[in-house]
Amino acid sequence: MQETDGGSGAQLAPRHDDADLFGGLDGPTALAVPNVSEGEHEPTLDAMAAAVRATGARVLDRHADADHGRAVFTVAADPLTLQDALVTLAAECLDRVDLRRHRGVHPRVGALDVAPIVAMGPADVPLASEIARGLAARIGEELALPVFLYGAVARDPDHARPHDFRRGGIGELRRRMEEGELIPEAGPRRLHPSAGAVLVGVRGPLIAWNVGLPHAHVDHARAIAARVRESGGGLPAVSALGLYLATSGTPQVSMTLEDYRLSSPAMAVAFVRREAERLGVDAGDSELVGLIPGAALRGASPSALRLRGFRPGQVIDAHLPELRR
Repeated sequence: MQETDGGSGAQLAPRHDDADLFGGLDGPTALAVPNVSEGEHEPTLDAMAAAVRATGARVLDRHADADHGRAVFTVAADPLTLQDALVTLAAECLDRVDLRRHRGVHPRVGALDVAPIVAMGPADVPLASEIARGLAARIGEELALPVFLYGAVARDPDHARPHDFRRGGIGELRRRMEEGELIPEAGPRRLHPSAGAVLVGVRGPLIAWNVGLPHAHVDHARAIAARVRESGGGLPAVSALGLYLATSGTPQVSMTLEDYRLSSPAMAVAFVRREAERLGVDAGDSELVGLIPGAALRGASPSALRLRGFRPGQVIDAHLPELRR
């Protein structure tokens, strides 16, 4: 559920009928998918996970990528505990991540780059929004970090996606803040020198899906990404980037599927394969980042999707028994 740039024109409000996915629990359970700008140093990531668990929240999944310079946590708890967990994670990121020394191909503007609260269905948006606004206020006040709101809690429709803040990189964000073009909803009106800013949002369940191009050039990946994303006339509710992964020496099409009912993983993979074939290159294995609703995989086996390293625990539904305890 990584927050990938790419300028999709998809709606921000959840469009699913999965509102009862966490129904039947003893009180409301809230879900968040914070992305941190550290993807390589395991002791740092272990400390972040431990800090989250110390609040009583559960870390359902953790996915780290050294090339992206990023880790994605999936965290579940009751609303107040979830808010505590994310404030604690933001504090850990402030102490442990210095963007001035950060390496990674994924765009970012903060040590805790994004902290989306996931609304599984339209009925969840009010509670998720309350959590998000409270979280933004606390991060701004307790940690003195600037916070911008996006997604369903965005105050300005022109600044409603992470891409709207990451465009041009952190230097461009600094300029826009200094000139008064962007004013954070909480915290100081300047970037923190080492931790940048935090993007707090409310969104539906999205799917982060990567496809490797093992014998291609990064220009091929960028061309395919430009075609597959909605803003380029491709699949609805899809954003995408073409990236080069230094560790493997191969390019990758990194996609975010914002509504799997409009564009499923099978549709996205098929599109990438067709475009790769048109360019005369091969599409390789797929990779799922974080968790996925089980319904998104219906009708397509992991082997048919060439989904590398897939675990049953990456299906959100598999965690329901644990959350009910």
